[in-house]
Amino acid sequence: MLPFDILEYQDRLSKTKQRMAENGIEVLLITDPANMNYLSGYDAWSFYVHQMLVIIIDEAQPIWIGRYQDASGARSMTWIYDDNVIPYPDYYVQSTTYHPMEFVAQILTQIGHGNRYTGVEMDNYYFSAKAYECLKQNLPNATFKDATSLVNRVRIIKSDQEIEYMKRAAQIAELTMYKGINSIRAGVRECDTAADIYYQMVTGTEEFGGDYPSIVPLLPSGENTSTPHLTWTEKRFQEGDSVIVELAGCYKRYHVPMARTVSIGAPAENLKQITPIVVEGLNEVLQTAKPGVTCHDLEAAWRKSLRKHGIEKEARLGYSVGLNYPPDWGEHTASIRMGDTTVLQPNMTFHLIPGLWFDNYGIEISETFRVTDTGCELFTNCPRDLIINEPYNMNSSDKIS
Repeated sequence: MLPFDILEYQDRLSKTKQRMAENGIEVLLITDPANMNYLSGYDAWSFYVHQMLVIIIDEAQPIWIGRYQDASGARSMTWIYDDNVIPYPDYYVQSTTYHPMEFVAQILTQIGHGNRYTGVEMDNYYFSAKAYECLKQNLPNATFKDATSLVNRVRIIKSDQEIEYMKRAAQIAELTMYKGINSIRAGVRECDTAADIYYQMVTGTEEFGGDYPSIVPLLPSGENTSTPHLTWTEKRFQEGDSVIVELAGCYKRYHVPMARTVSIGAPAENLKQITPIVVEGLNEVLQTAKPGVTCHDLEAAWRKSLRKHGIEKEARLGYSVGLNYPPDWGEHTASIRMGDTTVLQPNMTFHLIPGLWFDNYGIEISETFRVTDTGCELFTNCPRDLIINEPYNMNSSDKIS
């Protein structure tokens, strides 16, 4: 069953074709699985091999091209006509002799579209340099254009149904964060906390289950909190450690990330001092967020707040978020940073992550928000502060809930 009404898919396709026309593109070759899902409904762990959704500006139906053994999934999970699902034989898979892009080029030539202005998503994880060179070699009469973010920009404003899926993802994120926080005690292994987090992410709620997130739980502790994007080890937490927990709830591939920082026992003085600065800046950004302001304006509010305390942050402050596949839950469009002039509009969604990292410690307290008609609203409701846990395990009745 499709997660959206077919009319919504057709509306997405229409908006995509409008952007194609604006960019002088007649044939769009989509290899990003999130964009493929967005326009067709296709959802499978098959993006480790070459696959493609072809959008032809003057054709009503997309064409799905992929591995033979994945074709039945494409027929059953998309709104595309069965005849528009075209599989390639398995000898193309990870071969040094054949390449799936040769097959794609043959299909485009056979159906009369081998000589058109053709857009490819040149800068994404799923389209290799070899794929591009193979397409150019086998479509010598085509004119190639970079269409890296074309569909992503269509995706940046969510429909009401997408927002509803993100609200479900938020419920999972909130439950999962509490589960992870309660697991963080002296003597517990990082990997065991990660396992608790994964269990809750997948089991979801009584009403609905969860999907696998595009990024694994990030769980640095102790001095490792000075470096973002570390996962977990088999090391045991110790009293006095701080632990950063960054995770996302995921529902029908829609993500709501969040991060919190936990202290096992009394927090270090530097962490106590920096926490209210981060929270103050985060609140300033949320108060600034509304339709008509830009991503640059949001970052400026954060920078102004930090400068009062003599602090500068090098990394971007956040990014648009929603539908995605590994290795990232960000949409690769708008970034909350200096110079990004993206204007906020209702139903844009962002992960706001005002993390600060120093030589031997760090802190993250993040929120995902939706732009509303008059301001913004948060997807989750979790204490926005440094969380202090008792050093050792407590009875379940004493735990955070």
